[in-house]
Amino acid sequence: MLLKSIFSQQYLLHNVVFQGQCRNNDITIHIEGTLVTPSDYNVIGDGGNWILFEHVNGVYIYGGILDGQGAGLWACKRSGNNNCPSGATTLGFSNSNNILINGLTSQNSQMFHVVINGCHNVKVQGVRVSASGNSPNTDGIHVQSSSDVTILNARIGTEDDCVSVGPGTTNLWIENVACGPGHGISIGSLGKELHEAGVQNVTPSGVKISDMTYQDIHGSSATEVVVKFDCSPMYPCFGINLEDVKLIYKNQPAEASCRNADGSASGFVQPNSCLKL
Repeated sequence: MLLKSIFSQQYLLHNVVFQGQCRNNDITIHIEGTLVTPSDYNVIGDGGNWILFEHVNGVYIYGGILDGQGAGLWACKRSGNNNCPSGATTLGFSNSNNILINGLTSQNSQMFHVVINGCHNVKVQGVRVSASGNSPNTDGIHVQSSSDVTILNARIGTEDDCVSVGPGTTNLWIENVACGPGHGISIGSLGKELHEAGVQNVTPSGVKISDMTYQDIHGSSATEVVVKFDCSPMYPCFGINLEDVKLIYKNQPAEASCRNADGSASGFVQPNSCLKL
């Protein structure tokens, strides 16, 4: 089955849910142009998701831009207004199998950009994710309670985690991801909006990270150790690249910590890289 948009510019889209099971297992969606949320963040802000697929099998999404227009909601949250909606995830897959997301761009999400929850056999490749430096809770790709998930050849820059790995995740492969600005890859990072139970169900031996680039990352840290790679001895991290990183602690030189990780550094890198070459 082929669902192909005829869009060449921007088109408005409210909350939408695609629910299975479908009679035809293979559904291909080509997005041409940009889909945007309503400019008033309250319209979808309490909906949980902007675009959600659940209980589907064999869905393939190619290309396109999804614009969550999240700047207004970010400003509301920063103002301390307790009446701000929690925000909507731009693209979510729940309890689904055999999913491909290829060449998609997600920008200015109200909250998380892409969430994979309770899914099996998911491939995310060639995606571009961006949100400004004042965007709270805008994780690039969040994976939880899912198995056999692959993230390849992505460029992710947000105020929050580039990739966050929640409880119940097994056999996750992350390769050739350019991350920055942002918090990097967090295993066990908890997003309060998702009410995660904890990290005890994460299987470290099932998470493999390689060929990662952290680029153009600047700022200060609340802890003295500002760069930390703590990888499994069974599945060490390799191919980690630091490019133009400047992080400080209380306006003083900070520290880096590496365990079972190797890679390289280029440009100006502070603190000095601890990666094994």
